[in-house]
Amino acid sequence: MKAADASNSTGSTPKPMKWCSDQVVLVKEGIVVDHTDSRKIAQQSASDLLPDCKESARKQLLNGGENAEDILDNLADCVKLGIVKQIESANEEIAFQARVRKNMAGLLENYTCADEGLNTTEPRDEYEWEGREVKVMIDRPASKIHLVENFITEEECMAVEEAAEPLLDDATVADGRGGYHLSDSRKAKQAGIKVHWEKEADGDLIAALSRRVYNYVNHVLPFNIQHNGQQDLMSIQYFGRGPDDEQPDRFKPHCDGDCNGLDFKPGNRMATMVMYCKIPEVGGATNFRNSGVHVKPTKYAAVFFGYIDPVTMKMDDGFTEHSGCPVIEGEKKIVTQWVRLGVDDENPWNSFNTLGVKYSDAENQL
Repeated sequence: MKAADASNSTGSTPKPMKWCSDQVVLVKEGIVVDHTDSRKIAQQSASDLLPDCKESARKQLLNGGENAEDILDNLADCVKLGIVKQIESANEEIAFQARVRKNMAGLLENYTCADEGLNTTEPRDEYEWEGREVKVMIDRPASKIHLVENFITEEECMAVEEAAEPLLDDATVADGRGGYHLSDSRKAKQAGIKVHWEKEADGDLIAALSRRVYNYVNHVLPFNIQHNGQQDLMSIQYFGRGPDDEQPDRFKPHCDGDCNGLDFKPGNRMATMVMYCKIPEVGGATNFRNSGVHVKPTKYAAVFFGYIDPVTMKMDDGFTEHSGCPVIEGEKKIVTQWVRLGVDDENPWNSFNTLGVKYSDAENQL
């Protein structure tokens, strides 16, 4: 209710209005307001827990059978047990709500991709990086999604496409056993592009692009990532064959690295940069269904997403799961860099299988 709409029909003097965001709440005499939020619920749970523990400690003191140190230990154990039970209950509720959220996101995936009128999600924040506009879509400890305008140039796109042309092959996905295979979940052409770092000083376009990618990653994440041992740039191309195509080029929902909330495994992916060189007439959006983030790409923009918490070294828990929506009309050409942590010249990316285990270690376990 806006302030201008508020009326005082009883004639009593209202208390000062409480402002919350763009709302106004008019509290009148004689009305008791009981405000509840997550903090108040937590405080109430603590208040409910402590009396029983205090009473038990009081009885021990009155009985005089135990010394003060033992009583304090028992009090601490009592509180700890109560907190554990509350955390278990809270975790069960969180897990339930996460399942509901993910199930709803899955049901909406195809509708979201099919809605050509759906524009890019409004950002939560905006700033500039090296003269480029950055839109922050998600900023959580282990889950970050940024949209960066004008990240790649037309000349860099052409250089990558030219290098990829003789190398294009059917795109593959991880097979769950440490290798790769073809899958209906991913229909596209791809080619790995080797970066000639020895030509960087001479103005090599692909090296300049790759350097910009690592600079941005290091701007967001505190790992001082170097190019040594990293995966090649990947040129990925999707082709539309009309609305009647029953198996259009697309990449169904997936995670680029682990997205299970568990500990990071050295040598694995922990961030991705997707750069858009050619945009299709219909389709081809990037959709982060579990985060409610939809990106309708624009030419030369890029989407960055990180899926590691640099403090706890825990992985994202599904918020960066994403899909490449079906390409219906036209062509979609992107350049992708998967960024790994824990690789170098002696431990390059291809010394690890798709399960994140070094091939040498896997062989030693046989």
